[in-house]
Amino acid sequence: METWTKEIDCPRRLRMKDAIAMFYQYSRVTMKSWFQYRVDALLRSLAVFLREATGIISIILVFTKFDVSGINNWNINELVFLYSFLFSTYGVLIIFFTGLLDFGKTVQDGTFDRFLLRPRGVLFQIIASDADWFAAIGHGTLGIVLFSYATSKIEVIWNLGNILYLASAFVGAILIQGAMFLFFASLSFYFVKASNVHGVLFWNLRNIAGYPLSIFPKILQYMLMYVAPFAFVNYFPAQFLLRNDDIVNYPDIYLYLTPILGIVMYFCAYCFWRVAMKRYKSTGN
Repeated sequence: METWTKEIDCPRRLRMKDAIAMFYQYSRVTMKSWFQYRVDALLRSLAVFLREATGIISIILVFTKFDVSGINNWNINELVFLYSFLFSTYGVLIIFFTGLLDFGKTVQDGTFDRFLLRPRGVLFQIIASDADWFAAIGHGTLGIVLFSYATSKIEVIWNLGNILYLASAFVGAILIQGAMFLFFASLSFYFVKASNVHGVLFWNLRNIAGYPLSIFPKILQYMLMYVAPFAFVNYFPAQFLLRNDDIVNYPDIYLYLTPILGIVMYFCAYCFWRVAMKRYKSTGN
């Protein structure tokens, strides 16, 4: 029995080791190709950082210029805390899900055929072959800067429970956004162009998710909780640590759902992906 168990575990360890090695090699090739022009490569990350930071700076200037004390009892430091979740989680997300960002083009031009012919998992190849490390550095660095600044200004108790919660919520938030990427990519097998759906339900809602959920009309609140659930990416994890007054508008259980929701959403999106792939027909290019 012990020998049989070892025989099962060994291939699993080898497959995991092989997957990590392949992801490393893919990333190495990508980095080498981008660093052919080093200045341009460094400017990419800086451009992403400055582009996203401009929005935060604008908010801070509005608060200071017009002497605004807060939005619905959220002060500027707490708003920065909300934004830090969006940028830091997206910084990790874009490493693994860049290949799904414009997946419709991959289907339309027949590039998807290459992944089907190789002796590796299709989704793994898509994830490993196109990691946007420069966007990840730009978003991730901004998220860390905002998080460090906000936590130095607001009162958060950093005990073991809160640290473990933050780590699990961080992973859950990445999986929630990854599930949305995977779901919208799967629609490309059904529709000629599904990028507009991605734009409306992901980017537009993400742009407003940096503000407290309670300031929006009910329909937007429902969309941010139940359609594209960005509220579970930043609002509810932040509320777990801050407990601002407007949390009374929502069930307490929502504070704890981010890790569970991330796993459930990603599993459902992956199942949909497997079903949707059966509808793929090669362009014949």
